[in-house]
Amino acid sequence: MSGDEPTAGGATGSVDYGGSARRPAEGGRLGWLFDPRLLLVAGGSVAVVALAGLVQVSFGTYSMTVGQAWRAVLDPAVLLDPRWLLNFLVGEELMRAITGFQGALPELTRETLVVWNIRLPRVLVGAIVGMNLAVSGAIFQAVTRNELASPFILGVSSGAGLMILLTLVVFGGLSAFLPLIAAVGGSVAFLLVYAIAWKNGTSPVRLVLAGVIVGTVFNSLQTGLFFFADDISVVQSAIQWTTGSLTGTDWEQVRMALPWTLVALVLSLAGSRQLNLLLLGEQTAKALGMSIERVRFALSGVAVLAAAASIAVAGIVSFVGLIVPHVVRTLVGSDYKRVIVGCLFVGPALLVGADVGARLGMGAITGADAQVPVGIVTGLVGGPYFLYLMRRQQNVGDL
Repeated sequence: MSGDEPTAGGATGSVDYGGSARRPAEGGRLGWLFDPRLLLVAGGSVAVVALAGLVQVSFGTYSMTVGQAWRAVLDPAVLLDPRWLLNFLVGEELMRAITGFQGALPELTRETLVVWNIRLPRVLVGAIVGMNLAVSGAIFQAVTRNELASPFILGVSSGAGLMILLTLVVFGGLSAFLPLIAAVGGSVAFLLVYAIAWKNGTSPVRLVLAGVIVGTVFNSLQTGLFFFADDISVVQSAIQWTTGSLTGTDWEQVRMALPWTLVALVLSLAGSRQLNLLLLGEQTAKALGMSIERVRFALSGVAVLAAAASIAVAGIVSFVGLIVPHVVRTLVGSDYKRVIVGCLFVGPALLVGADVGARLGMGAITGADAQVPVGIVTGLVGGPYFLYLMRRQQNVGDL
């Protein structure tokens, strides 16, 4: 974010986040997709995900070379057989209902089974979570016109986390509905934050302070729930979950998060024009015919859904929703069509890359065969970036 670009009102010192919304897309309605900066960001992010994913699938209890892992990922026995692909993506029962196939599936090599059953789902869950958190943070920053906004800081993560922890500890039979439960918790948290911050309107400072208040209360309630768990394994898994972790994820988590992710991403892309208008200011948006409150809450609902889908499968992964939108805006500009698409690539690159550090970092440093939650790694990356952001900008907070 450059500090000498004009704002929508003509002053200097912050970026014109809505100016690009007033310019017609080059080369037709989809010409913006071929922006060289956006293509470079997308290509670089895909390369990072591919490299980090290859590292992930190459190391584990069952050892294999990088070449063996790569061949297993690209095994034609899976990629060219819709039965195996459907078996992984939707489950065996639904696969058989769709295809009508009732026999035994063709055998796969041991390497292919290890990669596709155990290791590749972790990479896919990391990519899905990265997409969701990045897009959610970008939407919240536009809706609140506050560059400090994110699912973590605005209390949405804490609200969704409290509801999921309550489900795990008290209502275990409802675990199949975790994304919906997380969405309800996140929505309630965001409404509380907005209500607390409202005083003839809101301000960036009040929104952040309200988010801190709600997040602190909900985090305290989460800690209190640990005392109601009879099984120590539930407590251990809950602690791991509250720090954000991809350990033990499999195709069940992919199936749980993917449908909600697709809905949230389609709606966020559809709402990119409204996000650009919100950044022009309420008066300008009203003059252009926008119903401010309806649009704000509808887009907030999309952001909550995206964050909740991530929290339901990976726990509370901090800072991704805060730093990725900043990085994307710096690289591709402020038009929210480009920002949303950029987040779809940079978010997975950050989280899959961080998960490599979470999985292999302890072994490289101490020689111990142990993993740390990925949320710790993103926090270690996000904290210094947050400090850099504060030091770099004089008027940190307002968009």
